[in-house]
Amino acid sequence: MDATTAPHRIPPEMPQYGEANHIFEMMQNMLEQLLIHLPEEPILFMIDHLKRNNDNVPKIVVLGPPAAGKTTIAMWLCKHLNSNLLTMENLIAREFSSLSAGAREHYQKMRSVPSMLLVKLIQERLRAEDCVTRGWILDGIPETREQALAIQTLGIIPRHVIVLSASDTVLIERNLGKRIDPQTGEIYHTTFDWPPESDIQNRLMVPAGISELETAQKLLEYHRNIVRILPLYPKILKGINADQPCVDVFYQALTYVQTNHRSNAPFTPKVLLCGPVGSGKSLQAALLAQKYSLVNVCCGQLLKEAVADQSTYGEVIQPFFEKELAVPDHVVMKVLCQRLNQLDCIRNGWVLHGFPRDLDQARMLNRTEHRPNRVFFLNVPLDSIIERVTLRRTDPITGERYHLMYKPPPTMEIQARLLQNPKDAEEQVKLRTDLFSRNCAELERFYTQAITLNADQDPYSVFEYLESGIINPLPTKVP
Repeated sequence: MDATTAPHRIPPEMPQYGEANHIFEMMQNMLEQLLIHLPEEPILFMIDHLKRNNDNVPKIVVLGPPAAGKTTIAMWLCKHLNSNLLTMENLIAREFSSLSAGAREHYQKMRSVPSMLLVKLIQERLRAEDCVTRGWILDGIPETREQALAIQTLGIIPRHVIVLSASDTVLIERNLGKRIDPQTGEIYHTTFDWPPESDIQNRLMVPAGISELETAQKLLEYHRNIVRILPLYPKILKGINADQPCVDVFYQALTYVQTNHRSNAPFTPKVLLCGPVGSGKSLQAALLAQKYSLVNVCCGQLLKEAVADQSTYGEVIQPFFEKELAVPDHVVMKVLCQRLNQLDCIRNGWVLHGFPRDLDQARMLNRTEHRPNRVFFLNVPLDSIIERVTLRRTDPITGERYHLMYKPPPTMEIQARLLQNPKDAEEQVKLRTDLFSRNCAELERFYTQAITLNADQDPYSVFEYLESGIINPLPTKVP
């Protein structure tokens, strides 16, 4: 937007509604489907598409070399997400399908299914009502670049692609111990996952094609194909090391498929940082403001500036400062809204800290047009807070700030004249931290979409988490 022109006064409810209900993504998905299917009656097609309401159902591809555990991960994801598992075996085993019958006949003769026939089987299966309403998970498909391109051409676009990996030595050793339950299709292992039930043990079978030589040949073919497949999924790909406990692999996969990808929707960040004294709010706000050109709004600093400028509000605030009393909430809100109404905040967005401190203040802010669309709680244990705050010092001559542990003064002369702010004394820090803790639970319940972070770590690690929470859509709450 041209900074010389007046900003568009878009009602705040519009972007809030748009993000909460994923309006931009809904329109984008509908346009994609129109261009893929080219219906003769686009209006009726769009109505049917909206009625299905299935833009967010699982659409997942799980790839990996033989014995990487992709079938196990795909089955667990399927159960957890209540979705449909699509494998080569269950696609060709479908009844009442002429395509499946043809595929079975070809498979019995050649031990393979032609790529185009496999793609048509997938297309037919995905038209079924259960796949439309509950989504799908493709296990080990596509196997080649040609299959992947054919699937994309038909408009079958996964939302998440998971690629498992491990060394060939590990995979060959793992494959030799594989066993399969012919009744359920469950995969077991003689070393890592042996069933406790004797009846299951007795019916387990050694699957075909798991000898060392056969596995090595399959790995060679997999490596030749996978390098040509992966470039087709540049923004939705997640690699996971499969050489770890299967449960750990599963939870990494589950976390990824429950993550929304970054949206192209227009978005003006309105960030609220909450946390006790010493949690790093000021530093994180400065980093966010620097990288994303947000306006750094420190509520306490606003009040000081109002007094220094001798503004109308400053004259009201000054007596409270002189008596070291809290400024009334309604006065703070007026000063804050005056700042947030300025052009730079409207155009660039803002990061607010120091307000609200309790539930009443949060409700007051929520009644204005300046509701935050990202809220973060920075958690730090009391011991770390005391260490961070009580060792702060200021040089009364230069105004330079130091920390006796993290940023000590360069000379003994400077150290001798350093002063501590009375608010940084240990007793004061404990009181302020206790006050925040008493109000924190209510604030967390009020901001239901807030993201809680461990701020007791390197500040740039904290910044990466904040950055991810801002540029990506809010996480979906999945039970």
